[in-house]
Amino acid sequence: MFKTINAVRQFSTVATMEHAVSELCVPVPWGQIRGKVWGPDYGRPVLCLHGWADNCGSFNTLIPLLPKEWRYVAMDMVGHGLSSHRPEGVFYMFPSYLTDVCQVIEALQWKRFSIIGHSMGGNVASLFSTVYPEMVESLMLLDSYGFMPTEVENMPGTMRKGIDEMIQYEKRKGEKTEKVYTYEKAVERMRAANPSLSEKSVHILLERGSTEVEGGVVFNRDFRINLTNILRFSMVQSLDMVSRIQARVLMVLADEGFRKTLEESEKKQMYEELLKGFTDKGASVVTVPGDHHVHLNSPETLAQILTQHLQGQAVTRSDSPVTSKDSAKL
Repeated sequence: MFKTINAVRQFSTVATMEHAVSELCVPVPWGQIRGKVWGPDYGRPVLCLHGWADNCGSFNTLIPLLPKEWRYVAMDMVGHGLSSHRPEGVFYMFPSYLTDVCQVIEALQWKRFSIIGHSMGGNVASLFSTVYPEMVESLMLLDSYGFMPTEVENMPGTMRKGIDEMIQYEKRKGEKTEKVYTYEKAVERMRAANPSLSEKSVHILLERGSTEVEGGVVFNRDFRINLTNILRFSMVQSLDMVSRIQARVLMVLADEGFRKTLEESEKKQMYEELLKGFTDKGASVVTVPGDHHVHLNSPETLAQILTQHLQGQAVTRSDSPVTSKDSAKL
């Protein structure tokens, strides 16, 4: 389906008893998409997509606990980690991230594969599974509902807000200098912005999320990822896209994660409806103890669950360490 690109580079291979780990570099018109690769060349392929403001180091602790005979490619999403930023004046939107995934898949020459997506990465994974359903064997969503529905009446205001933010950002861009932090301050800032990250997890993400410069470190991510996403999907559109997914779906929710933030939210009913859309399609839904970054902080909590799903075994509530009272309702 995709035109083949032969410019994939893998380098800095580290051989271990458990995994061979190498660096991925895929050229794109505005720079490169970077990432990490685990496992043998012949292994069954799995694409791993991290969450917003993270990087592919998000999977550093989980992948070593998954089946060694598989091949895992974790991308630094564009604007994150070591991947290039988008050209000036270009928005960060889910269809753009989808195009980035296509660039990587085309370069890898994968025809059919599985996807593990955390948070925002789960949304991109679900969108890919909708647009290219025949290519996705299994879809694993980690503390993600797959889509982020928006009320139709709010869409014009959301679009206007995002456009205004971009225009103001471009106006101020020349006035700003890159802020340099001591490494300790960078750790402190990241922990404050992401309370669900353990200190160890912060250090892991900073390996690709920061660059050492004179006087300290700078964050690698593009500030524009903080701007309002101008392209949204309605609930009707989201449910229609869920219905088009052909992959086996596993949704792993953390009992102290995204779902808990919805308990007092006006959007709770909307996400429950989206969840029902997945379960009506036969998705397995499992709740595990942990927070939004449970896959990075406590990967052993879900390694067996993901392994079962990858190997085509049925994943049931009784097979997993479910502790949330809400899980009985799923």
